[in-house]
Amino acid sequence: MNWKDYIHSDSKILVGKPVVKGTRLSVVFILGLFSNGWTEKQVLENYSQLTKESLRAVFAYVQECMEDEKLITA
Repeated sequence: MNWKDYIHSDSKILVGKPVVKGTRLSVVFILGLFSNGWTEKQVLENYSQLTKESLRAVFAYVQECMEDEKLITA
């Protein structure tokens, strides 16, 4: 999965937040839907511009971003 085929950042769209290409749906927004209990089916039904592949790209993007992060515990 090459997330760069689906995710990009443009300073003119949502102040440069990473979004799914061709949409104004940010990676953070989509992750929020899942963290609030939405299923893949619900997301795809409510946001028809998304595909299963674009959702996979969201998770691939976040996974790559987190690879170099250090886990900080309180």
